[in-house]
Amino acid sequence: MNRNTFVDIIKGVIVGGSMLVPGVSGATMAMILGIYDHLVKAVSSFFSNWKQNAVLLGTFTAGGIIGILLFAKPLLYATEKWNMPMMYFFMGAVAGSVPMIFGKAGVRKFRPMDLVSMLLGAAMVWMIGSLPAGLFVTDPGRGAVYFALLVAAGVIAAVALVLPGISVSYMLLVLGMYESTIKAIGDLSLSYLVPLGGGVILGVILTTKLLETAMERHGRVTYLIILGFVIGSILQVFPGVPKGFELALCPVMFLISFVIIRKLSALEN
Repeated sequence: MNRNTFVDIIKGVIVGGSMLVPGVSGATMAMILGIYDHLVKAVSSFFSNWKQNAVLLGTFTAGGIIGILLFAKPLLYATEKWNMPMMYFFMGAVAGSVPMIFGKAGVRKFRPMDLVSMLLGAAMVWMIGSLPAGLFVTDPGRGAVYFALLVAAGVIAAVALVLPGISVSYMLLVLGMYESTIKAIGDLSLSYLVPLGGGVILGVILTTKLLETAMERHGRVTYLIILGFVIGSILQVFPGVPKGFELALCPVMFLISFVIIRKLSALEN
């Protein structure tokens, strides 16, 4: 295994683990780690260099699966037990990616339309967060309908998976499927995970081509909308003002993750 393959697996592990936390975007984490653009291009232009793209996607996906299986229970436990400090840690990581995304947009002189693009991205995250809970409630007794609902939910979740700033876990919460999905992962319930995963793969294929085209033709606007997604996600997961001992701990957690991400971004650049 060469160094790049090992690094891609580790990045997959980190992204897979982060996706389990409601409000934290796996795509944002992939962008922070400097692999997001490569993944989008590998999916949308797979057959142009299928061997290289297959290796990248395969190793990253393997890492993501490892991360999901490895961190599902401990990460959720930590988030439930120390919710406020963990949320500030995740917010710091997301905030640390803002300068990098702004740089990708290539903005040298800020224009009024740039603000409009960012507000549009933030508004889209807010609209998704305002959807009523329990849109998709799956009942195994419904047979083919149950299967079709899982595939459709996977397609919807894939949009959140591909677009930075929109959390897959939060989307599953909105669809009323978060707890059942986490339980299915823990139990390795293939009757649930296979159709859901198939829908995710289908959704990723459909979404990434559109996203790559937008990045190539309208890079500035696209990245600024993504930046709006990211800023909107920070507001979405904001748990409130800490109290007591957490009043000192939370800013430290925020700063630690912010600095780590800025250092990682500098290394990638």
